[in-house]
Amino acid sequence: MIKNTELYDPMDKDLVNKRIKAKKLCQKYNGLPIEKFRKRMSFLKKILGKTGEIVYIEPNFFCDYGYNIEVGENFYSNHNLVILDPAKVTFGDNVFIGPNCGFYTAEHPLDVPTRNKGLEYANPITIGNNVWIGGGVSVLSGVTVGNNVVIGAGAVVTKDIPDNVIIAGNPARIIREG
Repeated sequence: MIKNTELYDPMDKDLVNKRIKAKKLCQKYNGLPIEKFRKRMSFLKKILGKTGEIVYIEPNFFCDYGYNIEVGENFYSNHNLVILDPAKVTFGDNVFIGPNCGFYTAEHPLDVPTRNKGLEYANPITIGNNVWIGGGVSVLSGVTVGNNVVIGAGAVVTKDIPDNVIIAGNPARIIREG
């Protein structure tokens, strides 16, 4: 796992090999027969670092490493989930994710010379318990989402979100509490 804000070279041979391994596992997962629910859940446990008992991700699912992803109990994601996980991505219990969502821990430096060297850094993402994430949501590096949160479709979450709120927009903002 990459440490917070530590610059790293994503083309490092070891990191490239780890990404290839995870992407091959995702490719196999995405090709499993859709009706084989138990087999699909079992296969996810080979990809992800930690899971609850009931975990289901509709195909297609893509990640960078897999072992940096932890999901709690009763986790569901609709189609086209993308998790870029050079840093840890943690989902609590009872998290439901709409289609076409992305969780991106990787970032590129803002200064041109460093960015042009191909270096990156990453910060973890944490999603609390009882969170419903609408379709097309993007959650950016370093964000923590509290418990009992609803994120409206299409939101871009750029900063931490407290417990017990509904958020929406780009950038996402609180639209209702409670």
